[in-house]
Amino acid sequence: MQYQELKEIHGAKVLVTGGAGFIGSNLCETLLEHGINVVCLDNFATGKRENIQPFLSNSLFTLIEGDIRNLTDCQTACQGVDYVLHQAALGSVPRSIKDPITTNEVNISGFLNMLVAVRDAKVKRFVYAASSSTYGDHEALPKVEEVIGKPLSPYAITKYVNELYADIFHKTYQLDTVGLRYFNVFGRRQDPNGAYAAVIPKFVMQLMEHEPPVINGDGSYSRDFTYIDNVVQMNVLAMTTSNQNALNTVYNVAYGERTTLLELTNILKTNLATFDPAIKAIEIKHRDNRLGDIPHSLASIDKAKQLLNYQPKYDIANGIREAVTWYWEHLK
Repeated sequence: MQYQELKEIHGAKVLVTGGAGFIGSNLCETLLEHGINVVCLDNFATGKRENIQPFLSNSLFTLIEGDIRNLTDCQTACQGVDYVLHQAALGSVPRSIKDPITTNEVNISGFLNMLVAVRDAKVKRFVYAASSSTYGDHEALPKVEEVIGKPLSPYAITKYVNELYADIFHKTYQLDTVGLRYFNVFGRRQDPNGAYAAVIPKFVMQLMEHEPPVINGDGSYSRDFTYIDNVVQMNVLAMTTSNQNALNTVYNVAYGERTTLLELTNILKTNLATFDPAIKAIEIKHRDNRLGDIPHSLASIDKAKQLLNYQPKYDIANGIREAVTWYWEHLK
């Protein structure tokens, strides 16, 4: 996709933390395509070298292998940088329940290190990955940015603390920040393997191998699944907006529609069956609901539309079609 907004910051230098990860590598790719200098900071704990392999020969791309838990690494990465897109984090509710200490160290201590480094380097703007998990036990739908509940997992606590720290750094040090509460992002380069794989790539991989996908609960839980290009668009808008009223706040990043897990599985089967008709007949299995999971998630995207002119291009159907095609070409 072409972003006119990026032409207006041509020649700028952007640091993408977690740049070898799923979302980070897609951001790096878009920025490089628009002639932006990109610094990628990653420790490859969850990021993958193959995600950034195509960028290594690009003179606009710099890789710094480092850890946001190390303040010196953060300071080195921020040198001469105009903007920061902070994606580095340990995701996954189950992972945080199993190991809350490491999740806290990366997501809170690492986040604070980045804020300090950004402040000291006089970076123009700090855009960071927040999370829909911040809504916690607040049941009303759709989710509106100004109304949240109590967190339901250690991961959710860390992402809420990020928002509190960003707000304090603006009020105390006049640092401009924008938080993006991601809702169930999916798309190319999302890892289908590992214990904490997201549901869409995991199900795609299982279906391609003719294994029955396993749904937690009866399949009625729903999510606002959000294609990666919508997320890239929001990061670009948050980084480049000249609207001062749009800064120092948080936004939902979603499409604004919800899909149940049963509906999702059927959409995946239908799309994959165009490559392999046998997939259409694969049965779905069920198990108990997972600790820390909320039943339903749906975002209001009115605030992003009004203040950032956000116009998501991909609904669930178009996003799944793109994602499934990518997985079939790269993983089969």
